[in-house]
Amino acid sequence: MSLEIKAPVFPESVADGTVATWHKKPGDAVKRDELLVDIETDKVVLEVVSPADGVLQDVLKQEGDTVLSQELLAHVAEGAAAAPPAASAPAAEPAKAEAPAAKADAPAAAGPAARKAAAEAGVNVANLTGSGVGGRVTKADVLAAPKAAAPAASAPAAAPAPAPLAAGERIEKRVPMTRLRAKVAERLLEAKQSTAMLTTFNEVNMKPVMDLRKQYVDKFEKVHGVRLGFMSFFVKAATEALKRFPAVNASIDGNDIVYHGYSDIGVAVSSDRGLVVPVLRDAEQMSLAEIEKGVMAYGKKARDGKLSIEDMTGGTFTISNGGVFGSLLSTPILNLPQTAILGMHKIQERPMAVDGQVVILPMMYLALSYDHRLIDGKEAVSFLVAIKELVEDPARLLLEI
Repeated sequence: MSLEIKAPVFPESVADGTVATWHKKPGDAVKRDELLVDIETDKVVLEVVSPADGVLQDVLKQEGDTVLSQELLAHVAEGAAAAPPAASAPAAEPAKAEAPAAKADAPAAAGPAARKAAAEAGVNVANLTGSGVGGRVTKADVLAAPKAAAPAASAPAAAPAPAPLAAGERIEKRVPMTRLRAKVAERLLEAKQSTAMLTTFNEVNMKPVMDLRKQYVDKFEKVHGVRLGFMSFFVKAATEALKRFPAVNASIDGNDIVYHGYSDIGVAVSSDRGLVVPVLRDAEQMSLAEIEKGVMAYGKKARDGKLSIEDMTGGTFTISNGGVFGSLLSTPILNLPQTAILGMHKIQERPMAVDGQVVILPMMYLALSYDHRLIDGKEAVSFLVAIKELVEDPARLLLEI
């Protein structure tokens, strides 16, 4: 029995997808729930698995092709035995002996995921032998390339090493944007062009939080099974400040202002595919431990490419921590349709005046970008001051004062 393999049902916000990587080729045996192909959308990578044990009969959509929701991708012959490898056309083999040399200069076909991986790793896909459908180079081929190169170098008939670059030679590489990167670019440009965005700054003394964390970090991890970081304090401070300044937690819908009676906090996460913003739902009801667990789980899903569209849908306010990359100060861009975003930065010791004395303190700059169409400067500044006061006196987070 032949089973149809179709693209997933895309949400309303996703028009189509791109075939990123085929993990099987026609004639390969497959098992039920085994991964067949990755479909990349402008938000997430969706996995398509085999519905039954059998053999992949054919592939109708190649890597790089655009597919619509529920569009037919391939067929699987249920219960069929794997086809033997096509070794064999003895008479034709002598005639094909020169084929590899003839094709040596032809660039290898590669899917978008493979091209991106190759660009990041500095690998020339033209030098790789593809294991995908029709000899297509896959991401797995790119990742395996350095390991495969070592034995080849010691083989008796190894090809000569590439000639060194000539002095002054300038190399350029052109790779297509991933759908996610293109979507991020589109949304950032839209935010800059369609909002009256301003940024206000402040600084926060991180010593109280750092002392509290140092005192309880081991016990916290032992009890809750997760390390106590800084993000949970800022998420809790943000949820408290959002209660005091509802406009910062609102959004604009046409000529209407939508005030949200809950705090769904987006936490910006950097992944191999680009910036993603999974959402902590009802963060105002979460404990520090629950926030840390949620952030850790989202970070792992982002690294593994397992974030779902539901994970990143919605959000009433966003926090971005550029400090983990060493950023000292920046102006974050709004995550539409939200009207504000908080930027955290690197903690750096600086001389500060305290009660007439110069004291060295671990300080962090904070930035709040906001849509001036809805949020006045006084509200934005007061919101950021509230964040500062709550973080500098963590007991206030527990007392909600």
